[in-house]
Amino acid sequence: MKSLQDAIYNWLTIKIVSDARPDDTAAADTTQLFEQILADEHHVDSKELKRDALMYYVTVVQDGNTKEYRFPRDLIEVMLDQISQEPDKYITYPVED
Repeated sequence: MKSLQDAIYNWLTIKIVSDARPDDTAAADTTQLFEQILADEHHVDSKELKRDALMYYVTVVQDGNTKEYRFPRDLIEVMLDQISQEPDKYITYPVED
């Protein structure tokens, strides 16, 4: 993924879904994938997430430099909203042993 901002956006979007659906293994796996991309491709050492009524704020440390990104909540929560509106289309499958 070329852009750090795009990688953070993708990570944050699926993290919100994963946090809201703790039994959703696909969301958890995808969150881990984007965390790995942030670490390996973008050298992000740490992430801090905050939100208010309108925005999500992600602060990252990349190669020793701190950067902050802002994303509108409606943009980030669109996937979670879609899942909530049509839950029958987004079944959480159990983990296979």
